[in-house]
Amino acid sequence: MPKKIVITGGPSSGKTTLISYLLKQGFQCMHEISRDVIIEAQKQGIEQLFLTDPLLFSQKLLDGRLKQFNDTKNLEKTYLFYDRGLPDVTAYMDYSNSEYPSHFKETCQNNRYDYIFLLPPWKEIYQQDNERYETFEEAEQIHHFLLKAYKDYGYNVIEIPFGTIENRMQFICNKLSL
Repeated sequence: MPKKIVITGGPSSGKTTLISYLLKQGFQCMHEISRDVIIEAQKQGIEQLFLTDPLLFSQKLLDGRLKQFNDTKNLEKTYLFYDRGLPDVTAYMDYSNSEYPSHFKETCQNNRYDYIFLLPPWKEIYQQDNERYETFEEAEQIHHFLLKAYKDYGYNVIEIPFGTIENRMQFICNKLSL
């Protein structure tokens, strides 16, 4: 079974760009699913499902990320990178001060990753778009909720410094002894 590595961070911190770069370098990667959930809801006439029904949105994310987690058990690659992990769901729910059932935390606790890399908020690259509606200040708050959530689940969180995409990937490779 591959080592499961989460790349996480607040909106527009460079996660998806880093995941795409890792993929181009030959690493196995699982893409973020929240945009798919958002776009599907928009097709059904719900502009921002997270704002309209945060529990339903979060349940869809939890289910999708759990499926990603379980679908990888037979992969032959040594390392598998995820664009966000299960604890991101409870971190965002805590950020929005929304209640959620106990099975959310149980799912996060019972399905463990091997490494957690956190990208800090980066003002110079921050952009809002149709699916990313948070301000930079909100992205900073989300960062703190993500850090707290992963630490609360007992993870050692490794913060990735600012830098070029190549330097960020090299930082990760050095930490993983690749």
